[in-house]
Amino acid sequence: MSMPTYSVYPLTVLARTSDPGTMLRRFLAIDAVVTTGNGIAYAAASGPLGRFLGVDAGLLLGLGVFLVLYGAGVGFLASRKSPPTLPVRGVIEANAVWAVLSVVALVAWLSPSTAGAVWIPLQAVTVGGFAAVQYVALRALRTEGLARG
Repeated sequence: MSMPTYSVYPLTVLARTSDPGTMLRRFLAIDAVVTTGNGIAYAAASGPLGRFLGVDAGLLLGLGVFLVLYGAGVGFLASRKSPPTLPVRGVIEANAVWAVLSVVALVAWLSPSTAGAVWIPLQAVTVGGFAAVQYVALRALRTEGLARG
């Protein structure tokens, strides 16, 4: 009996498609799930997470509510057969800004615990990665559209 083979690169597996529209929707959907899940955790457990990360619980609560709403918006875009370019660009830009501001906040005004000092840059890289793959997928979609037209 052979063991099933699993990819260690789940995003690569999800992106395996020749259709850039499908790829874009998949990356938006992954972003929505991760962002909403993070937001729910921040909002529901802002006190304990704040103590663990060394970040103000009120800040985490506010960020959590924002992330839940933002994740729902990204999820709505992901559910569209053809997500409109302008809102997708807004998501890409918002993700890029979030990644940069996370690092700036870490350096400029936050004094997190060791766990927070690891978590903040890790989530910044993750969100920056979402921006990058969404940008590539959107660009491929636009290039394909130009090639067809």
